Amino acid sequence: MVTGAKRPFVPITEIEHSAFCRPEDELKAKALAEELKVNVRWQRIPTDYLHLSAEELDQRIGRVRQELGSKVTILGHHYQREEVIKYADYQGDSFKLSRDAASHPESDYIVFCGVHFMAETAGVLCGPHQKVILPNLAAGCSMADMAPMHDVLDAWDDLIELLGDDGIIPMAYMNTIAGLKALCGRHGGIICTSANAVAALEWSYRRSPRVLFLPDQHLGRNTGLKLGLDLEEMVTWNPFKPLGGNTPERLEKAKLILWQGHCSVHTRFTTRQIEAARQRFPDVKIIAHPECTMEVVQAADMDGSTEVIRRVISEAPAGSVWGVGTEISLVNRLAKQNPDKTVFCLDPVVCPCSTMYRIHPAYLLWVLEGLAEGVVVNQIVVDDETRHYSRIALERMLQVV
Repeated sequence: MVTGAKRPFVPITEIEHSAFCRPEDELKAKALAEELKVNVRWQRIPTDYLHLSAEELDQRIGRVRQELGSKVTILGHHYQREEVIKYADYQGDSFKLSRDAASHPESDYIVFCGVHFMAETAGVLCGPHQKVILPNLAAGCSMADMAPMHDVLDAWDDLIELLGDDGIIPMAYMNTIAGLKALCGRHGGIICTSANAVAALEWSYRRSPRVLFLPDQHLGRNTGLKLGLDLEEMVTWNPFKPLGGNTPERLEKAKLILWQGHCSVHTRFTTRQIEAARQRFPDVKIIAHPECTMEVVQAADMDGSTEVIRRVISEAPAGSVWGVGTEISLVNRLAKQNPDKTVFCLDPVVCPCSTMYRIHPAYLLWVLEGLAEGVVVNQIVVDDETRHYSRIALERMLQVV
């Protein structure tokens, strides 16, 4: 049955995105009590942790990590702030980190310094004896929040009614809740990362004439263009309008149906920023993440995942200049790691991922000291059925890359 129009809403994670933006070049470390003054959601923790200095946090985290030993593995996403990622046993994107965790069955505890969907993915891939912990439960993802389960299920029912079971296949970006990954597992679909989206989309088209791509419209559109699709063959699904704001005829002609979601970080980048970078540095190379808009990706010299961006800049010749369209914490880290090159963020306003930024060292210390005392807090649990079907979709992805 075709759903009616719904009342639009904006995820709170999207509204809060600009909370940490600032004009300075550096993101200065502060005690948690100072950061709590920013008007966003924070998980409350014992007051003893609020006023600890960076030195006190460093000493106590060092002690408790030594005490826990191999019982705990700490994962740090590339977008984490520097004062957190330095404690990570592994650094990387979300899927790489989940696989890293799964390769350490001796670790009873996986502390994921990232966001909620990443911890869920680790929970899907890790052993049943391992407990995955997210230091701050307020660390969500605005993109994932733009595709809530009930809205996607409504859309899927509408599409199946219109197109038939063989007329469409679901494909979910890694940046989705476990329930959507399971949807792909149940209905013959697949998961992708920004690095393997082309291969995963090709796999999908060998099985169906149409693909529902969730939840990032920009990654989906940029991937479709790389595959040679025309813009006329892609439509956007607005969950707040009947049939996503499309006619039945338009959906029947479409090859790629893009969920109307986006990344709050990557949609800040503009072609005007690229033009300014080229005026400032005539020899600059622009590299952008494929979650950026189509216009930005096409104006850049190249695009790629976080791992691709890291590799390209690290392997670039000394003296080269790079304007980067991705999260500021990673860009700053790349600049420090490549002092023989000029590496800068295209966005002149420093805007870290506001949900990633909520993983403060105080939260990390809190969960680690709890583990040392036998207390598990903030465990992320995925139910058995969701875990089963999510693994099916993830395993399909691994077969094509």
